[in-house]
Amino acid sequence: MPSKTSKTYASFYKNDLAVNQSSNTGVDATTREIQDGAGNNTSMSISDDVLLVQPQNDDTTGTLIVKDTGDHSILTVDTTNAKVLMGAAQVAANTQYAHFAQSSDEVSAAGQLADTHYMIRFSDTQWVGATSNFALGSATSSSFNDTNPASSLTLSTTSNYAIQCYWYVMDNITIDAVKWWHAADAATGDTTAAHLMSYAVDIDNGSTSGDLSGGTVVADGANITNAGYEQAYYQAMTIQSADVNAGRVILFTFAADTVNSDYSINATIKYHIT
Repeated sequence: MPSKTSKTYASFYKNDLAVNQSSNTGVDATTREIQDGAGNNTSMSISDDVLLVQPQNDDTTGTLIVKDTGDHSILTVDTTNAKVLMGAAQVAANTQYAHFAQSSDEVSAAGQLADTHYMIRFSDTQWVGATSNFALGSATSSSFNDTNPASSLTLSTTSNYAIQCYWYVMDNITIDAVKWWHAADAATGDTTAAHLMSYAVDIDNGSTSGDLSGGTVVADGANITNAGYEQAYYQAMTIQSADVNAGRVILFTFAADTVNSDYSINATIKYHIT
């Protein structure tokens, strides 16, 4: 702040800050902008109970920033992307994680066929019943994984199996990252692939309740050549459609081009509520 010593008020009054009100009553119960001496509104407003920060002209990625003494941001309000970021890593303050998994010892995992997308469990229960109850379309048209999982699912007689795999989203969310591991149970592996899918779901409790439609690829990745149980395989998937609206179902799917091995799968989805 420049020194005001020995200066006339006319030479610095525009740098002074004041509450935007015509009467000389000071801060009261009404939230008013803080202005400079020329009458320009700042991004701050105050009352005796409220502190408001709101851009006057443009949203920015740093509308409000709190830093430590080392000049590192520890809290950032990003009004451009509607995010509140926190911590040294500046992750979304409402970051959460979801998990899908299967064990190679499960009956249905052991029965998976080649070139077929299969839904992976979201719940804590173990798969039971026929593998076909978890199939979600062919993975192959002319070459492995050139076909995405099916864009719809009619439950018919399989609702008790399929809903083990449903992640029903109750708020609008943005997917930030999808990372998964898988490991074979035999010395010879297969070429493998995975998808994260989003679907509209029927919730009317009628004859088609639970059926899925309008499938969208949320994330996918390149094929992985799994050489067998000597090592586990990791992949950070590519986000294709990050925003998922409330009321949709998210599924994680897995496919292999042959049946040399059965697979344990561990997938983690990082997301935040929007």
